[in-house]
Amino acid sequence: MKLYPVSHGDFKLDGGAMFGVVPKVIWQRTNPADENNLIEMTTRSLLVEDGNRLILIDTGMGNKQSDKFFSYYKPSKQNLFDETLNKLGFHRDDITDVFMTHLHFDHCGGSIVRHKKGYYEPAFKNAKFWSNDKHWHWAVNPNPREKASFLPENIQPLLESGQLDFVDTPNSGRQTFSSELNFDILFVDGHTEKQMLPVLNYKGHKIVYMADLLPTVGHIPLPYVMGYDTRPLLTLDERQEIFSRAADEKWLLFLEHDPYHELCTLKHTEKGVRLDKIYKFDEIFD
Repeated sequence: MKLYPVSHGDFKLDGGAMFGVVPKVIWQRTNPADENNLIEMTTRSLLVEDGNRLILIDTGMGNKQSDKFFSYYKPSKQNLFDETLNKLGFHRDDITDVFMTHLHFDHCGGSIVRHKKGYYEPAFKNAKFWSNDKHWHWAVNPNPREKASFLPENIQPLLESGQLDFVDTPNSGRQTFSSELNFDILFVDGHTEKQMLPVLNYKGHKIVYMADLLPTVGHIPLPYVMGYDTRPLLTLDERQEIFSRAADEKWLLFLEHDPYHELCTLKHTEKGVRLDKIYKFDEIFD
């Protein structure tokens, strides 16, 4: 197995929404805001080369939305994905599987592209796209709070393509093993129903792809829960459980949205779980 971090570009989000009830005077120490109260974010995927499979975890927000839509998020560096793939010796047609942690537009928007004739089609023509049935049902019947994040043009074309499949959800607990993808999955429900966090054993380390359970290192203190989460108290419990395990077992946490930091570890302190160390991917895995 080989792992490669791959960028889909940067964007910005409202700092208040990203930190919920935490006051700006506190969160801006780690995530400074611009004059419009927007903080820097990124969309960082993990590419997994495993035998004859090439698995892409999340696909960023894509580029098919309107200029008005993108004006809210100030995207930049949006054309790096194919260039990075080529530098690694791959083409998007080589990707066999696309694993979507959840179907919010900034995690799955790059899964679908707009054809020059105007219709939508999968961005990876040879790939199987993975979700789970409980989250899929949640996304296609969105609640008013999340409706703006579940865009039909990102979802319906996947179903119509015949390339969509579902991983099994656990009968009990929050962790299961996907034999199709050859990694474990942690299921969490605070941010959205049945968000999936891949867990990969790699070169003696356990790497957990944190998606929106931990957007940036600035979100490590347990109460720093996003305003976007549908069940914030459940997120709090999930973070406490998973962060404690991460600190006990020295997991490497892969950060999808932190524009400056790719990996981090956690430690126990008298104030609770806190940041331990920060790493670039190639600092650990040459």
